[in-house]
Amino acid sequence: MEQGRSRTAPPAAEPFAGVPPQAARGEAVPAAAPAGGRAGVRGEGARGEHVHAEQEYPAYGSRRAAPAPAPAPRLPQRHSVRGQVLEALRKALVSGELTPGEVYSGPALGERFGVSATPVREAMQQLALEGAVEVVPNRGFRVTSRTARDLAELAEVRALLEVPVLLRLARTVPAARWDGLRPLAEAACVAAATGDRALYAEADRAFHRALLALSGNRQLVAVADELHRRAQWPTAHGRPHRAADLVADAAEHHALLAALAAHDVERTEALVRGHFAGAE
Repeated sequence: MEQGRSRTAPPAAEPFAGVPPQAARGEAVPAAAPAGGRAGVRGEGARGEHVHAEQEYPAYGSRRAAPAPAPAPRLPQRHSVRGQVLEALRKALVSGELTPGEVYSGPALGERFGVSATPVREAMQQLALEGAVEVVPNRGFRVTSRTARDLAELAEVRALLEVPVLLRLARTVPAARWDGLRPLAEAACVAAATGDRALYAEADRAFHRALLALSGNRQLVAVADELHRRAQWPTAHGRPHRAADLVADAAEHHALLAALAAHDVERTEALVRGHFAGAE
């Protein structure tokens, strides 16, 4: 009997087969453990104590089932609500439900959407960063009134950014790749025929994102999409959009695809610039 050990205590257990001597002494096991060894098992296993590593990672051939993974934590619901409100507000802006120049309060919009004022204010703050609304202290948010000049400047910036890319793609991309975008062009035509401006706006942006995605530049796609979104906001005194206007705009997508597939650079440039200039 070892000095100081209780008579009732069991004798020291022999190390498990294959356990390196370092583990039996409670020392760290080197990374290159011998074949059949239990890498990472410390000296507690040699003394018969519970070893977490063995329970979490049973040896090959063991019939013990691994513990079920813990359920993934649920994301905060407030972020989801804010995202839904933001999307609803964007659609209301494009459709004209939120009138340029008018002031809207968080509580009133919250009642309209069936939510508290907090996610509405958070969504409106995001729209303020995008330039769609401006904060009116102690009142709410005013929808930005834009002019024809604002739209012309946006069209110019979009052309500066996208035209050179599309001209390069017109020279290099095979015709079959452009044919793959025809379903998106057709979806835009279907959306335009409904007369729903918000629905068409989403389909229109999806088509243009797919065009630019062929460049392989994700930053370009993101920046161009944001400019496109801003170009879709209505002006303060612009004429109401008819379904025929949306249908004509959507038809230009098919014409653009035909020019790109034919590697017709001049026709491509004319269509893109005209498309941007006519977008409202």
